[in-house]
Amino acid sequence: MNAPPARRRFPKSARLLKRAEFRRVYDEGQRRNGSTFAVFYRPNGLAETRLGVTVPTRVGGAVLRNRVKRRLRELFRLNRERFPQGWDIVLNPREAAGRVPFRSLEKEMLRLFPSQPPPAPPKESEVQ
Repeated sequence: MNAPPARRRFPKSARLLKRAEFRRVYDEGQRRNGSTFAVFYRPNGLAETRLGVTVPTRVGGAVLRNRVKRRLRELFRLNRERFPQGWDIVLNPREAAGRVPFRSLEKEMLRLFPSQPPPAPPKESEVQ
């Protein structure tokens, strides 16, 4: 709408694509729970925040799971400027995510996402 087209894109560099990236977020990250999805997040040391979405089969059939993924990716794309940079984030929707209105998902996403930038990594002189 008001943002330039380049800022409204969702490039491949802003996505988690590999199993190892998802595993690292699940194993080393933190978790926040909501009524429609859980958010897993960890610092990534990059200049941008990346998103991955995993939808379990209990959410529904393939059509519904793909719809939920599209909706969550679109919410992230539209609100990317609101999130601090430097996080890897994985969304894991619950069954309710396929039934709630778009604005309810957006409100919950903004509430659950990390609001602060990740802590700075320790300097080499501090690490022994």
